[in-house]
Amino acid sequence: MSIPVSLTSIPDSLLDRDAFLSGLLSRVTTKKSDGWLQDLRDGAVNWVRHSVVPNTREEEWRFTDLSPLKQVDFNNVKTIHKLSLQDDFALPEVSGRLVFVNGVYSPDLSNTENLPTGLIVGNLDVLPGEVIQKYLAQAEGAKEVFTALNTAALNDVAVVWVAKNVVVETPIHLLFVSVSGESATISQPRVLVVAESSSQVVLIEEYTNHRDTEDTEEEVYFTNGVTEIWVHENAQVTHNRVVREGAAAFHIGKTAVTQARYSRYNCNAVTVGGKISRHNLEILQSGEQTETTLNGLTVIADNQLADTHSVLSLNHPHGVSKQLHKCIISDRAHGVFNGKIFVPKSAQLTDASQLNRNLLLSSKSRIDTKPQLEITADNVKCAHGATVSQLEDDEIFYLQSRGIDENNARKLLVNAFATEIINFIPVASLRESLLKTVVTLTNK
Repeated sequence: MSIPVSLTSIPDSLLDRDAFLSGLLSRVTTKKSDGWLQDLRDGAVNWVRHSVVPNTREEEWRFTDLSPLKQVDFNNVKTIHKLSLQDDFALPEVSGRLVFVNGVYSPDLSNTENLPTGLIVGNLDVLPGEVIQKYLAQAEGAKEVFTALNTAALNDVAVVWVAKNVVVETPIHLLFVSVSGESATISQPRVLVVAESSSQVVLIEEYTNHRDTEDTEEEVYFTNGVTEIWVHENAQVTHNRVVREGAAAFHIGKTAVTQARYSRYNCNAVTVGGKISRHNLEILQSGEQTETTLNGLTVIADNQLADTHSVLSLNHPHGVSKQLHKCIISDRAHGVFNGKIFVPKSAQLTDASQLNRNLLLSSKSRIDTKPQLEITADNVKCAHGATVSQLEDDEIFYLQSRGIDENNARKLLVNAFATEIINFIPVASLRESLLKTVVTLTNK
């Protein structure tokens, strides 16, 4: 569903309903352009003007309070920061790399050379506008307020286009780096991925921050990202989404995936940072016999809040989906998981499973979990569940009986819990760095 080009029928009394959103819109600076792109942005601006920031009275945001976000006066980045691509950012296994610093494309840090024939990796300029127009902001959920806000501020897009029958052997790295300035800043990166029929590609979508030294105080910033992925007939996309934001950062991300018949989509999502983070993962099945695998890991500590909301709409027969989401929560952190799977009458012979497993490492940590199945088809195989537990004394005792002290026994069990998800990521260097991050967060 695309954003309407004109919303002139909305009365003036319903515009600018939210001072926070109006303030963000007033600071948006976009490159003036004619035609479809400007119409798209104008429609999004009008939609945001008659919207409000979600609050805890709404069911979808019941456990995620955004009032700390609304208390910050965010500004757009005015200067382009120069930085070198540190070893921590670089992944030796990747072939193509796109780097955006504070939402601005950095060709000096990117690598789009020597790519295989049929693979296009770049920003908005790499493809004709009429080609981009067919896909950009056309996925379901384009009217969600933060998605529309991203569209209203759209200046550039990270584009990955895989042509028909092309199999990309090495991963593509999309890196979004936030560099804080003197005041709180907002960046709104956009990603468009199109995998044409019978193609295959592995993506790494990573969000992180840069500080000059470890002693530098964590700065407040807001990342509002949107990723649209179109998986055509018999195509396969393996999507690895990693969020490692600063401890004082806000992160809201949308992943909208449209799967044609016989397609395969695998998502490995890991969140290990941010004061408040939210990932909205929405999968729409547009043809029969699709395969969808969703693996997620959230690791939070201190007073962090991390929210994962997934929606999987299986509208056609013979669909197969598997979802496993894990949370490791310590200190006073708060985790949220809400997974929905819709299986209407048209989706006969669907096989869908969903499981949320949560590990609480302190008496003050909290999880709100709500796995959901809505089924009207009568010939399906569906299951869902959730577990909440602490480290088992019997397991710790067993490891101690093998000569491992209690502290290391706890570390070993926590790492094993996380490793099940991290091992799905098909990039060795990224798996190693994520495990180090998990160890750091859970052993403070």
